[in-house]
Amino acid sequence: MKNQKVIKHRNFFFLTSFLFLTSLLSIKTLKKVNPQDIRISGGELFSQNDVVKNSSLNFPIRLIFVETNLLEKELKQNLSLKNVSVNRELFPFGLKVHINSRIPIAYGERILNDKKILGFIDKDGIFINKQNVDKKNLNKLTIQVFGWKEKFKNTLSDIFIALENYEFEIVKITFSPDGFLSIEEKDLKTIFLGFKPDLINYQLQIINNLKIEFEKKSFSIKIDSIDLTNPKKPKIKVFKP
Repeated sequence: MKNQKVIKHRNFFFLTSFLFLTSLLSIKTLKKVNPQDIRISGGELFSQNDVVKNSSLNFPIRLIFVETNLLEKELKQNLSLKNVSVNRELFPFGLKVHINSRIPIAYGERILNDKKILGFIDKDGIFINKQNVDKKNLNKLTIQVFGWKEKFKNTLSDIFIALENYEFEIVKITFSPDGFLSIEEKDLKTIFLGFKPDLINYQLQIINNLKIEFEKKSFSIKIDSIDLTNPKKPKIKVFKP
């Protein structure tokens, strides 16, 4: 009999504890999240207010109604982030936002609604608004990108990868309003690449070969421009004395 009573008391205790915990969790999930309940890690540049301003969610909002996938997508887009994760937490209560910022490797300029917007470009060719960049090490940037558009990001990424593997030094990358690409190399000067992004890797290889050949033979010729719009028939224009 004693064992049965012990078992009954134990079961009653577990049931009561379970109901209490379930009730507590339910109350917690219905509690409203305020900006001060947002905890940010991995991004010293961003504040709780940045999360609120760059989200379509209306704070304060009940924890259970926070759409974490939507918030992640909006923050990544609006704050030019590489990655972001958002988790709802009960203990401590609130939202945990982990940020992975983009690292700028070039100055950037884009045109939006006929207005020039200054910013930076990362190695993936993504434009970063200047207010979303950590100002450390910006003095080391040597490349400028003009005319950035979303559709040019893969071409830019190919160029940045080539810079890590080849001998040339690009100082300027320009896309015209209609998408014509030209670059400026430190010694080879202006190089016209044209409208065909599928040729970019072949063109970059030719640029590297030209740079190596010119350095080997110590050419004293001053180059004005190189036309690689047809990479099978490169044209080199030199300054005439």
